[in-house]
Amino acid sequence: MTSAVKFAELDQVPDLPRPSQRWTVRRKAAVIQAVRGGWVPIEEVCELYNISVDEFLAWEHDLDRYGVHGLRTTRVQIYRETDKQHLRTLRGDIGMVEGAQAPNTMWSTLAT
Repeated sequence: MTSAVKFAELDQVPDLPRPSQRWTVRRKAAVIQAVRGGWVPIEEVCELYNISVDEFLAWEHDLDRYGVHGLRTTRVQIYRETDKQHLRTLRGDIGMVEGAQAPNTMWSTLAT
């Protein structure tokens, strides 16, 4: 495939889904491609498909972070839960339950 053919493919208007169609990962990706390519403004997409700007931006984030499979609605919760666990690990409080007391240490034992 020549580079001219690759560039021609990038310039094609994405085939956008009808507003009444169910969302699939490919349809979400086509809408993101249309907005990123400058074919359709984000405001128009959100109005046409009755989605919020925040939802569209979440799709973009999931696509950038996890690829097309990140756009699956069944995977979103898994990915978000993974992100939360990663943040807890970075903060060092993994295993700590909200409201739970810190484990006994030598210093807490001496204080009692």
